[in-house]
Amino acid sequence: MQADLPVRCACGAVRGIVRGISRHRGNRVVCYCDDCQSFAHFLGSVDRILDGHGGTDIFQMSPARLEITGGVDRLACIRLRPRGLLRWYAGCCRTPIGNTPASWKAPFVGLIHSCIDRQAAGPSRDELLGPVRARIHARDAKGDRVKLAAHERVPAWLFLRILSILLVARLRADHTRSPFFDAVSGEPIAPPHVLTAEELGRVEAARDRA
Repeated sequence: MQADLPVRCACGAVRGIVRGISRHRGNRVVCYCDDCQSFAHFLGSVDRILDGHGGTDIFQMSPARLEITGGVDRLACIRLRPRGLLRWYAGCCRTPIGNTPASWKAPFVGLIHSCIDRQAAGPSRDELLGPVRARIHARDAKGDRVKLAAHERVPAWLFLRILSILLVARLRADHTRSPFFDAVSGEPIAPPHVLTAEELGRVEAARDRA
């Protein structure tokens, strides 16, 4: 089953469509890593993003499947550290959109669940994205981890699936159709803000208190 999945930020200024998506065209994972938790705290959207153990529900796919149909100028991104991922969000209402590598040559995005328009998508959302394939970075999860059934790191089989998505997308030249990078220069469409040591310290302190 393939279909289009609507996405939007909380205030509706940023809107888009994930085209021709299915459970076979990506990976649905829950990530408990400190950095994903830090991003949620940076946005001030912990309750909207994280589950009870601090996990973020993410769908990993080619960015070429995502078309931003409105509010491109509202997109913003940060890097927690100088060499970190680009973490994209709607600057208008601080809704997370997804995480990408810093280089456009790696066509890959982890779409964050809270930007999916659940009302418009209806029950087809879970049908399209499928069940969670893996829960990763359990060492950073909050609370009782005994029954979490999560991997301490990224398992080898999942790494290979991610690599497959990247390679196929690269062969299709999907990097030239990413909504996050300029198709000519390859530069991010919004200048990444690298958190200062002070900013990162505040975010991590809030994360560790949670």
